[in-house]
Amino acid sequence: MRYSSTRGGVKGQTFEQALFSGYCSDGGLLFPDSVPQIPQKTLQTWADLSYVDLCKEIIPLFVDDTEIPRKDLHDLIDRAFSKFRHPDVVNVARLKKGLNVLELWHGATLAFKDLALSCVGQFLEYFLEKRKKHVTIVVGTSGDTGSAAIEAVRGLKWVDIVVLLPHGRCSSIQELQMTTVLDDNVHVFAVDGTSDDLDYPIKQCFVDAEFVQKHNLISINSINWARVMVQTVHHFYAYFQMCRSCDQEVEIVVPTGAMGNITAGCIARMMGLPVRFVSTVNVNDIVDRALKQGDFSMADKVIPTSSNSMDIQVPYNFERILYLFSGQDSALVARLLREFEATGKTAIPKNLLDKLNAVMRSYSVTEADTLLAMRTCWEENQYLLCPHTAVAASYHMAQESSSSCMRVCVATAAAAKFPEAVEKAGLLPQPTPELEALVSMPTKYQDMKQGQDWEAMLRAKIQSVHLK
Repeated sequence: MRYSSTRGGVKGQTFEQALFSGYCSDGGLLFPDSVPQIPQKTLQTWADLSYVDLCKEIIPLFVDDTEIPRKDLHDLIDRAFSKFRHPDVVNVARLKKGLNVLELWHGATLAFKDLALSCVGQFLEYFLEKRKKHVTIVVGTSGDTGSAAIEAVRGLKWVDIVVLLPHGRCSSIQELQMTTVLDDNVHVFAVDGTSDDLDYPIKQCFVDAEFVQKHNLISINSINWARVMVQTVHHFYAYFQMCRSCDQEVEIVVPTGAMGNITAGCIARMMGLPVRFVSTVNVNDIVDRALKQGDFSMADKVIPTSSNSMDIQVPYNFERILYLFSGQDSALVARLLREFEATGKTAIPKNLLDKLNAVMRSYSVTEADTLLAMRTCWEENQYLLCPHTAVAASYHMAQESSSSCMRVCVATAAAAKFPEAVEKAGLLPQPTPELEALVSMPTKYQDMKQGQDWEAMLRAKIQSVHLK
C-alpha cells in the first residue's frame, strides 16, 4: 500500500511516511492509492468480532507487514486499547423510539478522538524507537483532538507536542484537559481566535517543506492519514451491531466538524460496507450547503454554539471526500481547493455532487434544537447526550415517524465534558471524579493574542523544542 497527495504533487509514500506527515508540500492530503475491497463473505465472517479484533483485520489492509510485522501490529493495537473504560471499547446504547447511540467516548479523554490517537501514539513510538529520531507534533484543535493527542504522546521520549486551542471557545473541561498537563514534552497555546483562525499558522508551517524537514514536524489532526484509517473500523463495528446478517443497508448519522469521521465512513463504504451517511452540522453549515447546493463557501463568521467542536468553516477532510468520489481526480481536486483557498468559495460540479448525494445527505440543526434533543433524550431515557451527539440525535428525532431504516447516531464525546451545555439544556451535569479534579490542578500554557504574529510565535516554539 502506498499513499499520494489529493492534489497530485506527492506520490508513492509508505505508511511510515504518511504517519509522519501533515499537509503535503502541494497543500493536499495523503490518501491510499487504492481502497481495499471486502467481499460479502468476509463481511459475514467479521460480524461477530470484537472491536479490537476488527481493528486487527482492517488496519493491516493499509499497513504493509514489511513496515510493521503483523504480530507487532497486533501488539500495538492491544496496547492502544488496554486502558479503555468499556470492556468492548465501543458500545451501542439502544434507547427508546429507535434511537441507537454509538458510544465512541470510552477512552482516556472521553472523546472519540481517543480511538484513533491511542493507536497513532503506539505507531509513532514504534517507528521512533527504531529510528532513534525526535519529532514535533503540531496540532490545532476545536475541542477534543488536542487533549486526546496530548494523552496519546505525553511523556514519550522521542516526541514533543505543540497544541493550539481556541481560548474560550472550548468547554472549560476541554480546555483544562489540555492546560493542566505539565509534562515537559507538552506545549499549549491558548489562541484568541477560532479553530479556523489557528489552523492558518499551522498550515503555513507545514507547506514550508524545508522547515518541516529541518524540525521533523508532523500532524496528528485528522490531516494525518493514520487517524482516518483507524476511524474506518468503528463504522464497520457499528454496522455489524445493527445488522449481523450483513444483508441490509444501515444509515450512520455523523456529527460533522472537519469531516475526518465521515471521510473514514465513506472509505468503509467504498471498501464494500453497505452503509449510507447523514452529515449533521450546527448553524456553521458549510457542509450542509456544499452537499445540498454544491456551494462550498465560507460564511462571514463562525457562530459559537454548544457543539463547539463543529464551529468551523474549513472542513479540510472534504478534500479527501472529493478525491474519493471523483475517482481520485487530483487535477480537479487541486483546482477546486485552490480556488476555495484563494477566494473562500468554490462550486462542486454537478456530476460529482450527484455521486456524493447517492451516499451522503446533510442536515443542519439549530442551537435550540440541539438543546431540545438533549432534554428529550434525558426525559425519555435518563441518558445524557453531549451537544455534538445531540446534533445527530436531533436528526433522528425529526425522522423517526417517517423512516423505518436501521439507523445509528455517532456519539463523539461524553456529556460530562460539557457541563455548560448540559445546564443550558436545563439538565444537571454528571461530572466524573477525574474531570472534577481538573479545576484545582495547576496549569501551563502560553497566550496567542490578537495583533501578535502567530506564525512567528509557532515557529519560534518549534525551533526551541528542536534545540532543547
